Amino acid sequence: MSAAAAAKKIIIADDDSSIRLVLSQAFTRLGYQVRATGNAATLLKWVSEGEGDLVITDVIMPDENVFDVLPRIRKERPRLPVIVMSAQNTLLTAVNAADAGAFEYVSKPFDLEDITAVARRALSRPADVEASRAQARAARDERLPLIGRSAPMQEVYRTIARLVGADLTVLILGESGTGKELVARALHDMGRRRDGRFVVINLAAVPRERVEAELFGRSDGDIGKLVEADGGTLFLDEIGDMPL
Repeated sequence: MSAAAAAKKIIIADDDSSIRLVLSQAFTRLGYQVRATGNAATLLKWVSEGEGDLVITDVIMPDENVFDVLPRIRKERPRLPVIVMSAQNTLLTAVNAADAGAFEYVSKPFDLEDITAVARRALSRPADVEASRAQARAARDERLPLIGRSAPMQEVYRTIARLVGADLTVLILGESGTGKELVARALHDMGRRRDGRFVVINLAAVPRERVEAELFGRSDGDIGKLVEADGGTLFLDEIGDMPL
C-alpha cells in the first residue's frame, strides 16, 4: 500500500451491489479508502460534506439520473474528478458524460485494470485542468449515425467525445467502408460548427488538374468548397489520393 493511495478516498455509486462490492474490494486492495452507496442522494450528501477525492458512478440510479446530478457536483466541488459508468454504450452517452464534466466515460461491462488505470489518471490530474471543463450542451437527438457496443467502438465514442468541444483539424483513418464519413458527420453534428454546413468532397473522384479549383474556386464565380464550408465542416474524403 502506498502512502499516496492511502490518503485518497474514492466514492463509488451504483445501484448494483455486486459492482459496488467488486470495485470496493479492488480499490481497497490498491490501498485507497472507499465508500460506496446505491443512490444519488447519498452521493450528493457525501460530496457536499467534502468527502472523496474521486467519484465513480453509474448513470442510471434509482432516485436520479447522474447526468442531472453532475452539474450540482461541478457547482459544489468543481475540482472533484468524476468517472461515469454505463451499460447504455452509445455515442450519446459518451458525449453527454464529457459535456457534463466527467473525467472519463467507462462502458459496462468493464475491465478492472482499465477502470483502476483511469482512476489513477484522474487522481493524478491537476485540479485546475479538471475545473476548466466546458459546461453541458443542450440535449441532443438520440438518433445518431454510429452504433455498436464492442470495445473498439467504445474507444471511438470516447475519442469523439473528447474532440467535439475542440476546434481542430482531425485525421480519420480506416479501411474503405468502415464509416469514416459517419465519424466526420458525428463530429460536425455534435460540435461547435453544427450550425454551419457539412461539405464533402471526394478527392479520389476529382481529376488532378481540378483539385485546386474545387477547393479554392474559379474566376467564373464558383466559390470553392473551402468558402462553401466556412463556419462549418469540410470533409476531405480520400485525402490520401490528393496529389502532393
